[in-house]
Amino acid sequence: MRVIWAALGILCVGIGLLGVVLPLLPTVPFMLLAAFFFARSSERLHVWLITHPTFGGPIQDWQENGAINARAKKLATLSIGAVFLMSVVLSLPLHILAIQAAVLCCVLLFIWTRPNG
Repeated sequence: MRVIWAALGILCVGIGLLGVVLPLLPTVPFMLLAAFFFARSSERLHVWLITHPTFGGPIQDWQENGAINARAKKLATLSIGAVFLMSVVLSLPLHILAIQAAVLCCVLLFIWTRPNG
């Protein structure tokens, strides 16, 4: 089972790294998943990830306090707004826009009610 957890962790790190260069693919949620998987498979990989200079801070903030950095909240809000604006520009049907707006508002509510990291 540890091999499966490790493989899932490596997959999540790979997807998270893609998120660094692809504008609408999130990075931190995949790194959080990777930390979860590595905690169950490899102490060495888990320690590497949570002490990583770039990814370790947000992971530790989330694990210890359920917190999201204020800068990350602002970037997430801008990304969500850009996605919704793109949907409006593409003239998606009104019912799709309504569903998308409701879901994105719930996501923003969740993000902004977390403590600052």
